[in-house]
Amino acid sequence: MKTRWLLTIVLILAGWITAAHPVFCQDKAVQGLTAKSQSAEYRIGGGDILEIATWKEQELTRRDILVRVDGKISFPLLGDIAAAGMTPVELTETIQKGLTKYVTAPVVTVTVTNPGSQRVYVLGEVVRTGEYPLTKNLTVLQAFALAGGFTQWASKDEIILLRKDGPKEKIFKINYKDIVKGRDVENNLILQANDTIVVP
Repeated sequence: MKTRWLLTIVLILAGWITAAHPVFCQDKAVQGLTAKSQSAEYRIGGGDILEIATWKEQELTRRDILVRVDGKISFPLLGDIAAAGMTPVELTETIQKGLTKYVTAPVVTVTVTNPGSQRVYVLGEVVRTGEYPLTKNLTVLQAFALAGGFTQWASKDEIILLRKDGPKEKIFKINYKDIVKGRDVENNLILQANDTIVVP
């Protein structure tokens, strides 16, 4: 009983810390999203904000570049470039290749300064429904904390997590009561971009 009680307290505190310091968590998620340091699995999406720097070419350095809803960005000399779906490394290589027509051996760095495309959605019987930034290793319990917790009518043992898997959609059943009691901790899943949590 003591072990379960301690686990419950740890989980609650982890959620409270995330809710109390959302800006801090978001800053951590933004750090390190350069072409060199970011995981190759990160894919740029519509809504992301990029910084593209070209070494020794100030006129070819741009901040606050928005990836538009069509997945493209605009860049000097190259016009519109399809960025969505690329990793920062792939976009770096595309821009460098394009600039070789105008610059000798261009050195480009792409940084995702605000991963705006990385969002999760919490709907239903929570205090604040809506979309939330996907911070690094954000879990289901932490998402509930960001959403302000449950309303008094929430069915905490019938929660659903919807996740896109290519053309298909996976459905995970989440029992909040079991998780906080330590019986089903493995279902405190780490969220992915565009996950939707529905609390009936």
